[in-house]
Amino acid sequence: MVGPKRIAIILFQLGGPDSQAAVEPFLYNLFCDPDIINFPGAFLARKALAKLISTRRSKVVAQHYAEIGGGSPIRRLTEQQARALEAALRPHLNVRALVAMRYWHPDTREAIVALERAPYDELILLPLYPHYSFATTGSSLKEWNRQFTTKVPVHLIDHFFDHPDYIAGLVERINSVLRKVSKPDEVQLVFSAHGLPMALVEKGDPYPRHIEQTVQLVRQLGSWPNPHVLCYQSRVGPQKWLQPSLTSTIEKMAHNGIKRMLVIPMSFLTEHIETLHEINIEAREEAEALGVTDFYMMPALNDSPLLIRALADLVLRSVGMRSGVASFA
Repeated sequence: MVGPKRIAIILFQLGGPDSQAAVEPFLYNLFCDPDIINFPGAFLARKALAKLISTRRSKVVAQHYAEIGGGSPIRRLTEQQARALEAALRPHLNVRALVAMRYWHPDTREAIVALERAPYDELILLPLYPHYSFATTGSSLKEWNRQFTTKVPVHLIDHFFDHPDYIAGLVERINSVLRKVSKPDEVQLVFSAHGLPMALVEKGDPYPRHIEQTVQLVRQLGSWPNPHVLCYQSRVGPQKWLQPSLTSTIEKMAHNGIKRMLVIPMSFLTEHIETLHEINIEAREEAEALGVTDFYMMPALNDSPLLIRALADLVLRSVGMRSGVASFA
């Protein structure tokens, strides 16, 4: 009797420094990525430039990590997602999920070594970036293809920005905040996505279109009367990035007399430096200094059952099975 398919899932994520000592090498790895730093002749200067940037930025960035507990929680939270996904799939598949971080441990090579320790029939690549971008999903896949050479059936899930359970998970998180505040209809909704250099957008990167569609779907499902705005955060370097920025958005809203706002992180499946520090500390301090009296942040999805159900549905459909775990039509 033939047993169930043995499926290995690789969960791609950005990664983050897990200690103060890891901050500088993490930044170096990040800025060595040609999908992050790219200009004519960049291959000649990239490593030197990455060393310069990481050295200069490490002290400030390390202090930011110190303020959120000393390091990034992204590995712990992604491992929790992996275990929850395995549990959701266990009634259907013989499955194990491994994490491959792009810029820190466990990195792509470590994931491949772990993959070789147990047999599997098919491989699923599942980037934990709902919205496809050359700089995230594209970069992770390039690194994977540089290192993985085994001949085995491979299925790629390269986006899920419009999956109904992912959308429902965001709506659930937003409602979890609005239910706790007085006069929730008066709270301005600030959808904040990770920024992207305009150079990538001009090359056809679909990321901003995916983000806009997610915001539209979330608003349709949530049916809130609240006014809303979409902005972008985490800009690095002098090049042009997607606008408006989170900072300029808060400034404009405060100057227009808006006193209450809920920032909704759009492209982050787990808490990390961009949510815990950039939004919940830096943006909060800026807003309060400008007269905002009520500043809220939506918690990341982390291991939300709706998110896990969406991921399980995507996996099962990728191997030709109807899941029964999600409502995706």
